[in-house]
Amino acid sequence: MTTRIAVIGAGLMGADHAGIVAQDMPGAALQVVCDVDAERARSIAGAHEAEDVATDPEAVIARDDVDAVIIASPDFTHAPLSRACIAAGKRALCEKPLSQSSSECLDVMRAEKAAGARHVMLGFMRRFDQSYVEMRAVLRNGTLGRALMMHNFHRNVETPAADFTGAMAITNSAPHEFDVVRHVLGTEYASISAHQPKRSDARVAPVVMVLETTDGQLVTIEINNNAAYGYDVRAELVGEAGSVAMNNVAFTRTDMKLVSATRYDADWRGRYREAYVRQNREFLRFAETGIFPEIASDCWDGYCAAIVAETGVKALESGQKQAVEMIARPEFYA
Repeated sequence: MTTRIAVIGAGLMGADHAGIVAQDMPGAALQVVCDVDAERARSIAGAHEAEDVATDPEAVIARDDVDAVIIASPDFTHAPLSRACIAAGKRALCEKPLSQSSSECLDVMRAEKAAGARHVMLGFMRRFDQSYVEMRAVLRNGTLGRALMMHNFHRNVETPAADFTGAMAITNSAPHEFDVVRHVLGTEYASISAHQPKRSDARVAPVVMVLETTDGQLVTIEINNNAAYGYDVRAELVGEAGSVAMNNVAFTRTDMKLVSATRYDADWRGRYREAYVRQNREFLRFAETGIFPEIASDCWDGYCAAIVAETGVKALESGQKQAVEMIARPEFYA
């Protein structure tokens, strides 16, 4: 049987998801593209031969000809639309964040528990990136010995908006690191501190965070939203017996005029396209079988990312290390 998928949101991420459903997910059909901007929805639907377009997301979720939903609309809609999918008994792949509010994440978790099954898979796609897959495997098979530290940096060409702040770097950019580090190390965070250097202009300066895990490891995360030179995400996992580091992905090198050079991507979409495809295929299997994918993130992971981000903002504003205080992991998400 074909699984009919609705994509809610026709911006950059929605357009990419629509393309993956249409081209890279055998067994799936792009049923509806939904966006408050009807013209934008029609444009994406036409490009990927969707069956229909719509502007009302909750009505789309309730449709009998929609089996599963990808939520790629603005961040503030993620939790309400996730709850609507749970109420409709439909599986959803929700782009991160589930919510920037940890209390709103708890609301979604309560709705899932009341429904008696997990319905929401969260779009922390780096878990499916080969670099992190290999890092996690090396740690789990014992090659590195005990993990001691993990160093991460996440650099963009420039901020998406002039009013972007250091707090937004923590709540908008860093959650990918917060999640994938938890996933690789298999632990939670105990504390976080956050610092910013000074730039010579009015642009937001990098934010550097130091986190301690509940297992006694140290994690550093640099978020530099105005790195200028390109999109660049890397990590190094340091163990007692050695380290494993992520390489910049570049398929070609140019040699000319006494210079050897490789290119950086302008944004995340090329770097992580394969991870998105892997993630979305796992979501399709989840929609078909109801079996939650082994390495995917769920609403608990969304809550964890939100609470760490909230605590990180407090650390940045206070200049003091802050304890990360989370609820105990519910048995439902064990």
